[in-house]
Amino acid sequence: MPSKRRVTIAVIAEEAGVSVPTVSKVINGRPEVAPETRQRVERLLHKHGYQRRVSPGDGPVGLIDLVFAEIESPWAMEIVRGAETAAREAEASVVISVLHTHAGPGRDWLERIAARRTDGVVIVASKLSTGLQGQLSARSMPFVVVDPEGEPANGVASVGATNWHGGLSATRHLLELGHRRIGMIGGPGDMLCSRARIDGYRAALETAGVPVLPELIRNGDFLVDSGHDQGHALLSLPDPPTAIFAGSDMQAFGVFEAARQRGLRVPTDLSVVGFDDLPLARSAWPPLTTVRQPLQEMADLATRMVLAMGRGDSAEARRVELATDLVVRESTAQPSTIPSPSPW
Repeated sequence: MPSKRRVTIAVIAEEAGVSVPTVSKVINGRPEVAPETRQRVERLLHKHGYQRRVSPGDGPVGLIDLVFAEIESPWAMEIVRGAETAAREAEASVVISVLHTHAGPGRDWLERIAARRTDGVVIVASKLSTGLQGQLSARSMPFVVVDPEGEPANGVASVGATNWHGGLSATRHLLELGHRRIGMIGGPGDMLCSRARIDGYRAALETAGVPVLPELIRNGDFLVDSGHDQGHALLSLPDPPTAIFAGSDMQAFGVFEAARQRGLRVPTDLSVVGFDDLPLARSAWPPLTTVRQPLQEMADLATRMVLAMGRGDSAEARRVELATDLVVRESTAQPSTIPSPSPW
């Protein structure tokens, strides 16, 4: 049986009807290629599974791109610290890109990273379209998604946390303290991690025989303002919750402020649980009970996975979920009767 011909740039060029330098320009993100030609070459690169040859003596990877949808929270800095730790050990550098959208990276971004010869990409809390996956694969660009916004496609490596279990443990803690009206403030409704945390909250209530009430579940954007606004909304109910589980520490801090403005004390009048265990959680007053999400470890692992792919390691793309842990501090206590909220 004849051996299968190895896919080279020359093979791609011949099938695309272009020159070898043109294929090289597409792989390296050079701009001087017609859009139709670029798309034809990318389709063939993806079809044939073209891979750059990696020699054992090629040395350390030089550049990793860390891509955020947004970077407005201390949450992002924990991710940066984890990625930099892994990159520093590999004598690599990290370039940070902020997209200012959850729609995912576009073609302009892809051409920029190809032009600076990035060795791998870590994409954080963003959508990853099928088209972009194909374009990254066509350029033999290793990539891993951290805390994916949606369900990763087959063959896409990702690193997340046990969000469902975190939501379950946070709600169980409040139930064990005696709370029965527990508010929930999640993140955006289309984000996988937010849905999982709310599902964990629902599962804890259902297991305890406590009704899941739609008016006690709100969505925000994981930032302080949404915690403040949705906290006020929950505390304005005729029968307000005695505890609130916020989908992030930043939202929990917003709930703290909403409670203060309404003359309520945490945890005497209202128990609050967050999610993330940011450094600020320990220094808040009162110190915040929260679910620890191992953000630095998640970014560290994702970066190591990209570095391994860049070295040509043949490990299969996999989805990894790191464990979350409940950290009990002083923002939760047994419930007491909440006084009628004063107007504000």
